[in-house]
Amino acid sequence: MPTAPPTALNLFALHLQPVPLFPAFAVILLVGYLFGVFWLRRRGDRWPISRIVWWVAGVATLLLMTATGIDGYGMELFSVHMLQHMVINMLIPILLVLGAPITLLLRALPARHGSGRSARAMILRVLHSAPARLVTHPVVALLLFLVSLYALYLPPAFDYLMGTMWGHNLMLAHFLAIGCLYFWGVVGVDPSPRNSGRGLHQLSKPALRVIELAATVPFHAFFGVVVMMSTVLIVRSYAGTMPGWNITPLGDQQVGGGIAWGFTELPTLVVLGVLFWQWQKADSRQSRVADRKAARNGDAELNDYNAQLAALAARDQTGTRPVGR
Repeated sequence: MPTAPPTALNLFALHLQPVPLFPAFAVILLVGYLFGVFWLRRRGDRWPISRIVWWVAGVATLLLMTATGIDGYGMELFSVHMLQHMVINMLIPILLVLGAPITLLLRALPARHGSGRSARAMILRVLHSAPARLVTHPVVALLLFLVSLYALYLPPAFDYLMGTMWGHNLMLAHFLAIGCLYFWGVVGVDPSPRNSGRGLHQLSKPALRVIELAATVPFHAFFGVVVMMSTVLIVRSYAGTMPGWNITPLGDQQVGGGIAWGFTELPTLVVLGVLFWQWQKADSRQSRVADRKAARNGDAELNDYNAQLAALAARDQTGTRPVGR
């Protein structure tokens, strides 16, 4: 843990823990993803540059949160911990799922491997399994996303986890995993059980995903306001601060509540922008398909419709008026 006052320079300075689990995990994510892209391009397949940028941005943000002073000060200050929590739980997952890692993995893996079952087939089997459909169901994913926000901050769970480095890392891993699970379904770039199942595919429409995203905002705002307005410490782990920092635990907790309250806007805007872009792209794709179909058959549907209108007009001219008209 750092002992110097938490200045901006100290917050973003390199500060690795004795066992840098998350920085090592971030490097593995980066190397594995880039190797998958290299394998695709070596085979002659294309992979969008934008997805690489999203993935690299997510990994870089993860390193920023776990390989700098933010990780160390997060053990001393509730406000820094809350910043780390919100970024890992609500921003990094969005960046990672926009990189479409599951799609990359499925495209890079061979469909067959000798006479046995391939890794690609096993991954698809997991994606279509009943447990996967359960945890990715919008209601279940939303409840897991919200419950983890409240449940982990209730004593004694939070104080127990924050008592050791391993508990702290386990908490961060939980935030990252739950965030990826939730935004995997909301963003909808990668294949998932909710858009491949018979009943859940309707829940992947952009309008319903916007509603699902908006449902989390009041709960995060309420949590932030409760923490910000509290007159007592909600956890004991941050009851004391380093001498000479001129930071009171209660004042630091109120700053942390303000971060939790205001941070929700950023990921919401990012996801809304992505959903709008997906809607525009889908609309353009449908227009191109309709244009190609019209070019092939001479716009037969429009011609049939016009012929039907002409037949109705001819019948009206030759027919008699109904009684009473």
